[in-house]
Amino acid sequence: MQLILGSSSQFRQNQLKQLGLDFTCVSPNIDEEAIKNDGISPLEVSRQLSLQKAQEVLKNNPEAIIIGGDQVLNFNGDIFNKPETIENAISHLKKLQGKTHELITSIAVISKDKQVVETVVSKMTMKELSDEQIERYVVSDEPLWSCGADKLETQGIALFDQIECPDHSSIIGLPLIALSKILPEFGIDVL
Repeated sequence: MQLILGSSSQFRQNQLKQLGLDFTCVSPNIDEEAIKNDGISPLEVSRQLSLQKAQEVLKNNPEAIIIGGDQVLNFNGDIFNKPETIENAISHLKKLQGKTHELITSIAVISKDKQVVETVVSKMTMKELSDEQIERYVVSDEPLWSCGADKLETQGIALFDQIECPDHSSIIGLPLIALSKILPEFGIDVL
């Protein structure tokens, strides 16, 4: 059975390669802003986006097993989008520094007969940072495509005082512990 990652994220692709599985990638085309503005909780936004991405890819690949994923940064009920610019990244980090936020990562694994959605919530406490530290970090690491404006797989780890998370791989974008438990339900053995 064909395995498809419903994502254009290079980070998620690299993570899935860690499991040694053969897969292809298809980028889903969904209206993320419509879901984010639907009045549902940040946790439910993450779950809905991961499921809708997988469902969109399944439409054209009905015999495949599809993995959809999404991440939402929840700060006091507000969802932070990917900054996309240096100015927005600096603004994100100035708001988050010295405080705790949630990084909500969901995956949906679906086939024509079955669907499983799992969510991992990480509590992330950022250090108190000066404006100069924030600006230096953003220029150096360019975290423009991460909803938290940080990349833990590189210099971003130095931004944090504490991270509470049952599956640290989820912070990068794909909760591999959860995924490795779900895939056997679809007949795909990871080991």
